[in-house]
Amino acid sequence: MKILLSGSFSQDQIMNFDGLFEELIQPDKLHVLSISPLVKSLRRTRGGIAANIAYSLALLGERPILYVSAGKDTKTYVESLAKMGIDTSWVHYSELPTATFSVLTDKNDCQVGGFYPGAMSDAKNLRIDNFANKDIFVVVSAHDPVQMIVQAKECLKLKKRMLFDVGQQITSLSNDDLLIGLKAAELLILNDYEMGSLVKKTELTEKEIINFVDTCVVTLGSKGCVVYSKKIGQNNKNIENFSSQKVEEAKVKNTVDPTGAGDAFRAGFLYGYIRDWNLEKCAKLGSVVAAFAVEKHGTQEHKFTLVEIEKRYLENYQEELSLK
Repeated sequence: MKILLSGSFSQDQIMNFDGLFEELIQPDKLHVLSISPLVKSLRRTRGGIAANIAYSLALLGERPILYVSAGKDTKTYVESLAKMGIDTSWVHYSELPTATFSVLTDKNDCQVGGFYPGAMSDAKNLRIDNFANKDIFVVVSAHDPVQMIVQAKECLKLKKRMLFDVGQQITSLSNDDLLIGLKAAELLILNDYEMGSLVKKTELTEKEIINFVDTCVVTLGSKGCVVYSKKIGQNNKNIENFSSQKVEEAKVKNTVDPTGAGDAFRAGFLYGYIRDWNLEKCAKLGSVVAAFAVEKHGTQEHKFTLVEIEKRYLENYQEELSLK
């Protein structure tokens, strides 16, 4: 089974602020909010959710399909991913510039970001119907909101297994669209803040959201993650008996930049998930891959060998892992 990655493909501007946003914001003047922190560092890197996940999967030896819309200004970027073994033959080249994400991070790893969609808006050709007869696991990550739901509907129609990685587009999608995505999904991965946003937007409870899917992973930053699943225990679909399991974070040697942690986690988790690993093991591998990512600036600057992953996994969880 191959992993098909649909989502954003972008160039990133990553800035670091050597202070705290909370010290700059006046709570009683949020209606006229205007802050301009002095930026300590600026890096321009390659990014985009789909590309970031593809990058870490390739480091693990996986050969995912990158299914994105890119500007012709980033052909070199696409070619570099192809050299890693990623299938880039389905990349759509738009006349629009490649999407750009700008993010500012403070000392507490709090972030403020902005996203210019550019070529990402030209995504109407990215149809899952093109893979109707292929054995694929589809990842619908945040990109063009309209096309995300088209893809979710197609996954539902074609009975394709799907991760709904809605993340940054929760606020852009309607309640009805979010429900379509949840109904189509087998797997849902999001952080605790995004879960709160999803609860607020849909007016569903967290339990009701979790019960749409077979497996839901809520990441908690340095506190690890919680895996909710109907696959744990008795396979009981009764919402009150929905099982959960806490997985501790893999230790980070030196946190440099948290920007790509979530995408790296997804890569590790998906590697195990499509191989039908125990879900706890999937989450542990995701956490180890994420640890490597946050130790470097940028979302595609980390590198590791399979031996290094196995060693870090053993150090953190006192369990052997074989990726050969």
